[in-house]
Order: sequence, then C-alpha cells, then structure tokens
Amino acid sequence: MISRDSWLEPYSDTIQRRWDRVNDAAARLAPSGDLAGFASGYDYYGLHPTPDGWVFREWAPHATAIYLVGNFSEWAELDGFALHRLNDKGDWELHVAANVLKHEDPYKLRMHWDGGSGDRMPTHARRVCQDPGTHIFSAQVWSPEEPYQWRYGNPPRPTPLLIYEAHVGMAQEWGRVGTYSEFREYILPRIVDAGYNAVQLMAITEHPYYGSFGYHVSNFFAASSRCGTPDELRELVDAAHGMGLFVIMDIVHSHAVKNVVEGLSEFDGSRYQFFHDGGRGDHDAWDSRCFDYGKLEVQHFLLSNCRFWMDQYRFDGFRFDGVTSMLYLHHGLGHSFSNYGEYFDWAVDEDAWVYMALANRLIHAINPEAVTIAEDVSGMPGLAVPFDDGGCGFDFRLAMGVSDCWVRQLKEVPDEHWSINTIWHELTNRRQDEQTISYAESHDQALVGSKTLSFELMDATMYSHMSVDDAHPRVDRGIALHKMIRLATLTTAGEGYLNFMGNEFGHPEWIDFPREGNNWSYHYARRQWSLRDNQALKYHYLADFDGAMVEMVKDDHIVGAGPPRLLYIHNDQKVLAFERHGSIFVFNFHPVDSYPDYHIEVPLGRYVVTLDSDEARFGGFDRRMANQQHATAALLEGNQLRHTLRLYLPARTAIVLKQSAGPDENQLAAAREILAQVR
Repeated sequence: MISRDSWLEPYSDTIQRRWDRVNDAAARLAPSGDLAGFASGYDYYGLHPTPDGWVFREWAPHATAIYLVGNFSEWAELDGFALHRLNDKGDWELHVAANVLKHEDPYKLRMHWDGGSGDRMPTHARRVCQDPGTHIFSAQVWSPEEPYQWRYGNPPRPTPLLIYEAHVGMAQEWGRVGTYSEFREYILPRIVDAGYNAVQLMAITEHPYYGSFGYHVSNFFAASSRCGTPDELRELVDAAHGMGLFVIMDIVHSHAVKNVVEGLSEFDGSRYQFFHDGGRGDHDAWDSRCFDYGKLEVQHFLLSNCRFWMDQYRFDGFRFDGVTSMLYLHHGLGHSFSNYGEYFDWAVDEDAWVYMALANRLIHAINPEAVTIAEDVSGMPGLAVPFDDGGCGFDFRLAMGVSDCWVRQLKEVPDEHWSINTIWHELTNRRQDEQTISYAESHDQALVGSKTLSFELMDATMYSHMSVDDAHPRVDRGIALHKMIRLATLTTAGEGYLNFMGNEFGHPEWIDFPREGNNWSYHYARRQWSLRDNQALKYHYLADFDGAMVEMVKDDHIVGAGPPRLLYIHNDQKVLAFERHGSIFVFNFHPVDSYPDYHIEVPLGRYVVTLDSDEARFGGFDRRMANQQHATAALLEGNQLRHTLRLYLPARTAIVLKQSAGPDENQLAAAREILAQVR
C-alpha cells in the first residue's frame, strides 16, 4: 500500500499498527482462526426451538432479573418465565416447553436493573411487528411449519458491478408502503429490463420510524415487518438470484436508534452496554447512539449480524453506511480532509477500523464472491485495499465526490460557466489502488430539502411540459444535460456504477416520507412508474437512453477496463473527449455553440457512432446523420503527424464512437504523402 503511494510513508507506523491490531483482534476473538465460527452468535442468542421445547438466551450484564412476557404469561412476570444468569459475563437463559410458544406469538423482555425496570425488545429478535392500533412494537415468534425452500444459489459476482439502488417500501406507485412480494413481482423485472446486474436494498433492518429511511435501526436481526414476512424477503432475494441479479444489503453498523423500548439503547439499564458512555455515545447530528467498536461483545454482535444476513437471507454482500462517521471521533463533520495527516491523527477511531477490517475478513471467508462497499466521503486511504496489502479490505468505495460535483454545478454555476476541467478532475479523481463505484445521484440527492437531478434541471416545467409534442427550452436543456451527466459518470466510473430507482427516467421532485409535517402523506414516498411507461411523456426518452448506455458499457467492457484516457479538453468551448477500451467519448456541454467541423485526435482508422444522445428516440433533435462513418484525416502540425476525426458537435450533446475498420488505402496514402513532405 505504501509502495503505491509515497505520501503514506510518514504514516507507515500507524498503518502497521492498525494492521497488527486487526490480527491481534482476530486472534483474540477466534484463537483457532475460525472467525466465521465465532461470528455465529445469532445461533446462540435469541429464541430457538429445541428437541423438547424452546430456549431463549440474552446478554445483559447489568440486569438483576429478566422475565419473558407475552400472551402466554398474560404479560405478567411469572416465575416459570424468569431467565437465570449463566455466568459473570452477563448471559441469561430460559427453557420453556414446546406448547408454550407458537408461531407468530408476540413477546418481550421485562428487564430489571438497580434502580429501575422496563420492557425491552430482545437484542436478537428475528421478527418485530408494530401493532396497528397501539403502534407499540413487540417481538414475534417466527417458526412456520414449513421453512422457506431456496430454489437458486448465489450468482457469481458480476463485472462490472451495475447497481440499482432501491427502497422496497417506496418502490410502488400507490400511496402506501410497498411489500417484498410486490417488489419481487413488479420491480425486479424492471431492474433486469433496465440492464442492471445488481440490486442494493435499503431499509431492510427493522426501524421504528419509517421516515428515517431505515438508518435509525432498532432491531439488527429483524427484517422490516412493514414490507412483509421474513420468508417473503427470502423469496425476493431468491427470485433476484434466479434472474441473475446480485443482491446487496445496505447495512447500518454506524449507529443505532436512541429508542429505549424498541432498540438497544439502555437495554440492560446502562447506557454503555453496546455504546460509548458519556457524550461519545451520542451522535448529536444524527440523534442516535454510537457503538463502542473496541468492546469484544459489540464486535461479536455486529460480526454475527453480518453473518446472519448472509446465512439466513443469502445476501451477496453489503454497502456499509456511514463509514466516515464510524472512522472519526468528529464523525467527519466540518472537516475538509485536505491533508493526509487527518487520516492518521488522534481523531481516527481505530477501533472502528479494526471492526470493519474484521467484518470484511469474515464476509469474504463466508463467501469469497461477496461484495463490500464503503460509503466514505473523507477519502481515507486503504479502505478498499486488501488487508494483506495493509488496507481495510472493502472491495469498493463510493466515489461520493462525483455526485457532489454535479450538484454543485447545477445549483451554483450557470452551465455556460461550467469548468470542464473541474468536472473531468472529479470524474476521474480516485485512488488508483482502490476500486470505486461512481454515481451521478443516489437517494441522498432527493431527500427532503433537495431534489432529483431531473427536477433540479427542469423544476416546475416538469408538471406542464413533459408531453412529447410540447417543446419547452428548459425541458430540452434538462433532458439533454441529464443524459450527458449520466453518460459521463458511467463511462468514467472506476469499477462500478450506481443508480437510485426511478432516477434513470428522470423521476421528479424529492423524497419525503409520511410525517406530521406533510399530513402523513405518501405522495413523495413512492415511484411513479406510470410516467416512465407513458409513451406520450418524455420520461421514457431518458429511460431508453439509460438502458442503451448500460448495455453499451456491458457489451464493450468499458467500466473497469483501465482508467479513461483524456484525448482533448477545451474549457471555453465546453468540449471533452476521452478514450476507454477502444471507445471514443465526445461531449459538447456548451449551451448554445455547435461546432460543425471539430477535430479530435484519435488512432488512424475508420469510426462509427455507436450511441448519440441527440437521437430523436432519446428526446434529441437528430442533428447528426444516423449510421454515419467517420474516417480519420491526416494533419501535419510542426513535424508531428496527427490523425483526427472531424465531427459535428451540436450544443449539449454527446456521442460514442468505435473503430469500425482499419485505415483504407486513401488514408494510408495521405499519411505517406505527409510523411514524405516531412522527410
């Protein structure tokens, strides 16, 4: 890792220390070397059937008494349902007869500690449901007579990784929470048809407040009951595998909800069982609790959680949320990370680094094909470097600066003043020894207070001028730039690309979940697929273009095939040209200037346009002749022989060209004649 980046040399001792700490932690947790075996705590804690009944175990070191309560006890503390303490570590256990509990019975824990008591949700509950009348959450026995029978195995990791990020609850158009079954039936086929090879599911883990987007997790081993049953989620994952889709889970180990009754906070009466004590245990900006990653029991809990979702639901990997917040004591807030020192100073939580390195080691031990993705905005070196090379072991990191760049351009700079140099830098600025996933926009850009890129571009005109026979200059601009932004982002992406559901067809407006402030409306917590399906509206142009560009990068193996090579850039004329894996990409971002005979230097030969953003089928104006062949022309500049394409570049358009044939005899003769003049 250091040999590939000499700027890391001053921090070699810190990098070595982190590496040693991970090895020491692994040896301490699993002396036999079987980290996967150690991480099977979910099979010990929680409620499990036995040959003669049920066993329930819990870790609660500060508890003085614990009772299992439910309908079976009339929600009272009965001696027959009192857990007994097993050891000084704080493990508790209860055995009950088989006829005491049945499938779908609700239950809780009645916890006692010095100075207080209260109801708690079991830490390893696999099913948690909210009563529709009282809105109170309870754990639920989940033990169907016939366990789910898997039909398909996990598919191999796709290359490149083309991810369709989705939220099951808001995936449907009607005004309610969508279900796992509806997502399986209606949305998975759309993802396949759109050309993506992986689906990333958000908000899977149970969370008490729907509007948290799934990021205030309360029950880490329970799939959100709002969207259906555990087996319906299994069926969704299974069906996706049958369609050849990789399934990635958005896992939240960066913090936990503050709720006491529903979550882990103050579970056994203490504030520091799972979390840091004092102010360090609270994330003020997120109104949540911060895990103590240095605590063995917390490492055990979170590592077991990773294995649980892979074993029980067959997820193919994880996108780790909030990695920046985990890595730094200041959570990355108010820091620009402008020098390497900030990656190795006192503010780095090395316990979090150790935990994430262990998680990566575990996940890849369980499934070598699994994918791990780090959501980090700080640029911490080594996150996506293999552990053996000194890194943390993530497979990919998100190129978060790319989407931030596009948002800044759209919000702060008129496009006639866009800096093409800045755009190119942000599109390609990544650590060469780490794999990255780029995106033009994710769910973040459309959360309350912001807009989708399409709405940022077109705003209220989308309400009245999206009919195919209704021309409007702002809509024309928005459609043109929407296509160009996404094409530039995809074709410069490192090793993967991500799209949030609906953004491929320019979904308007923003995302806002039902809450008191909007009269509990689902209007902005849904996806309006009817816009995309209506051939009388312009949305389908954007979807069709997105599908065409996704298929192009798959067919031509563009993403992941080495970095893009800059051919030409002109900031004033807003022209950008680059080459990647044999394809030539030319963009004219200028809002009004078209160029009838623009020279771009390329290898000698003949070329054909394989994709044109200005085609009428993509909502363009067909200003270029279809299927036009382009032959390079030989030019002499000084004593240098150059071969250039002479292209018509209309304003706000992009084209992709591939060499269709080698040079013909006329081209060779012209080149020989020029060379003879030089000699």
